[in-house]
Amino acid sequence: MRPTNDRGDLTPDLDDQTVFGPEIGEFDTDRSAGSSEGEMKTGTTTVGLVAEDGVVLATDMRASLGPMVSSKNVQKVEEIHPTGALTIAGSVSAAQNLIETLKAEVRLYEARRGEDMSMEALSTLTANLLRSGGFIIVQPILGGVDSDGSHVYSIDAAGGTTYEDYTVTGSGSQYALGVLEQQYEEGLSVDEAETVAAGAIQSAMERDTASGNGVNMAVVTEDGVDVTSEKDVDAFL
Repeated sequence: MRPTNDRGDLTPDLDDQTVFGPEIGEFDTDRSAGSSEGEMKTGTTTVGLVAEDGVVLATDMRASLGPMVSSKNVQKVEEIHPTGALTIAGSVSAAQNLIETLKAEVRLYEARRGEDMSMEALSTLTANLLRSGGFIIVQPILGGVDSDGSHVYSIDAAGGTTYEDYTVTGSGSQYALGVLEQQYEEGLSVDEAETVAAGAIQSAMERDTASGNGVNMAVVTEDGVDVTSEKDVDAFL
């Protein structure tokens, strides 16, 4: 027997949800990780540059919780590969999960194959993880060195990947990018690239309220990853 509505009619109420619902747009999008007001976010400015003998990645050190500065000492660049590192911008919890997942996958790859993962393979792995939708909302920069040279990849929150000589992410991007456009040139030494990266972060911290409190600097060469942090950006200038 066909079910009836509250009026006893065989035709269902048009105002009620049908068996074909919910329609696109009817989901409560406020439940997404990226829209939670109580979630700690990095705000952030991160930059990545290809140097002559390596890669330089730099970030600020501030995390925010809504309008409040929730931390002044956030590590926003991490070693994830013997000669590779990742910056984070966006949701702190998702970024931390992404970093730990990548570290585990890199170790598994090396154990199974007996060789280091290439930067191209690592960028593909990172993009696939982001594309899965399990790391909302994170926009990293991947930088590393392998047998093919030095590489910087800009990877958006949906997994789109581009290979760049220099790139930026985060809320202070427009300020940092202006500095990179003026000062970056091909063939920079690692020391020169550190100075340019620090200047880009400094410019963002002066104008972007979500960026500040110091600089994380990662230098990646064929010898490994060296990450240092300084509260005074002048230490790198």
